[in-house]
Amino acid sequence: MRFHLSPASSTRKWLGFVTAVWVQSISGNNYTFSNYSDALKSLMALTQLELNNLSVAKDVGKAFGILAGLASDRFPTPVILLIGSVEGLVGYGVQWLVVSQKIQPLSYWQMCIFLCMGGNSTTWMNTAILVTCIRNFRKNRGPVSGILKGYVGLSTAIFTDLCAALFDSNPATFLLLLAVVPLVVCLTAVLFLREVPPSSTSMDDKEETKFFNIFNIVAVVIAVYLLIFDVTGSHGRLLSQAFAAVLLFFLACPLCVPLYCMVQDFNRSGSKSNTDIEGLITEPLLGQNSEPEMASPAEEAEQKVEPENEPVVEVKPLRPSMGEDHTIIEAMRTVNFWILFTSFLCGVGTGLAVMNNMGQIGLALGYVDVSIFVSLTSIWGFFGRILSGSVSEYFIKKAGTPRPFWNAASQILMAVGYILMALALPGSLYVGSIVVGICYGVRLAVTVPIASELFGLKYYGLIYNLLILNLPLGSFLFSGLLAGLLYDAQATWTTGGGKTCIGSHCYRLVFVVMAFACVIGFGLDILLAIRTKKVYAKIRSSKRSKKPAAPSSSQ
Repeated sequence: MRFHLSPASSTRKWLGFVTAVWVQSISGNNYTFSNYSDALKSLMALTQLELNNLSVAKDVGKAFGILAGLASDRFPTPVILLIGSVEGLVGYGVQWLVVSQKIQPLSYWQMCIFLCMGGNSTTWMNTAILVTCIRNFRKNRGPVSGILKGYVGLSTAIFTDLCAALFDSNPATFLLLLAVVPLVVCLTAVLFLREVPPSSTSMDDKEETKFFNIFNIVAVVIAVYLLIFDVTGSHGRLLSQAFAAVLLFFLACPLCVPLYCMVQDFNRSGSKSNTDIEGLITEPLLGQNSEPEMASPAEEAEQKVEPENEPVVEVKPLRPSMGEDHTIIEAMRTVNFWILFTSFLCGVGTGLAVMNNMGQIGLALGYVDVSIFVSLTSIWGFFGRILSGSVSEYFIKKAGTPRPFWNAASQILMAVGYILMALALPGSLYVGSIVVGICYGVRLAVTVPIASELFGLKYYGLIYNLLILNLPLGSFLFSGLLAGLLYDAQATWTTGGGKTCIGSHCYRLVFVVMAFACVIGFGLDILLAIRTKKVYAKIRSSKRSKKPAAPSSSQ
């Protein structure tokens, strides 16, 4: 058979990206705690502080994402995916056994361990997906990050709405889905997701941009579809099943891209003669050979000077410039890393506090069903992620605008959202959920390419997971301590033995403190944008001159 799908073919690359999208669309289980937190609270007779510390245990699992980062440089992508999916099966599977009352409730510390395992499982999946895809599409890091992180945001709504449509929002069934579905999807990704050579020609770049636009359109259609289902209220059994079937069809639509590439490869291999193929092969080789010839005088000059300047060459690797590959120690020695780390803490820490406490926030303000707020945060978080990735990439190409600028804009908008929720005006929780979702999404999607652009791709998996330490740290500070302690201070004991608080005063001070933290994060992001202007000016010039590699892809 003349048609052969080579390991470096665009079909394999895009098929791997589709499976990556599927993994991300089911890997946002860390944001679904509100959907089953009340069941755990009543079953285990927990106070709000104890419940919040359970959510912190879930987020502490991300602290062990460092292991996934180390493994990403030593093991292939399929191994990392399998580790994450099996760990999730155990972590969420045990929680399902407890909530469904198949077994007696475990002790508090045992539940903390299994929640931690569930939280850690996503770090393996996310690391495998992000590291592989950003290396495969180095020239489009913004869109890649936006699409992948966007589907993570949608995953909460996908799980919530599918469970509501098919199983009437049963917490036990929801946990069973969290345990089983990621394993099945990861097994699919294991077959197709591999690291392949990035694009090398301007035609490839244009094709990538076109295909990413298709992915964006499909993602937006899914988000709008989920939003319509959420705002239209309760649905009958038949309509809910039809909704679930159409949703699964939309999730399968991205397959059209690798199928199109496969048809192109087949037509190309069938219609070209051997001489034509040789011509196609020799052309880029000549193009590659011509580049060294152009640079050869400079290289010869360098070779002549090299023997005289050997000590300088030895010192250079000790202090890489921004945009070059940094080891984890070299990155941590820079001021820019700690500015990024701290501003990330202010954004994601406060956002996680809202998501983890959404169930209790809604009940305090008089809402019986809080699933609508969970879905709103998820869906609008998707729009924040997917738009910020593409928009920030556009403005880098257009004007060299530093990516941290978009983080700064999200921080100040998030502060406004918290003030709105503190005022507890009619409908403010709806508006606040949307604002927090958008800004949290921007924060996650934009920080991913920033880390690779400032510190390189060689050790990106480890650096990314070091930044992700902000998730458990922020959850502990803002959710476990701040929200838990202040809520319990306002709450009163109930006849059942637990503590509860009803009224706008329950979380008012929490929102005010978090708004202040976002203002601090805004200042840090502005500072980072100023400090990295030259880096993004270089990136812009490399994109405009159509250089084959970005500044940080020197591995």
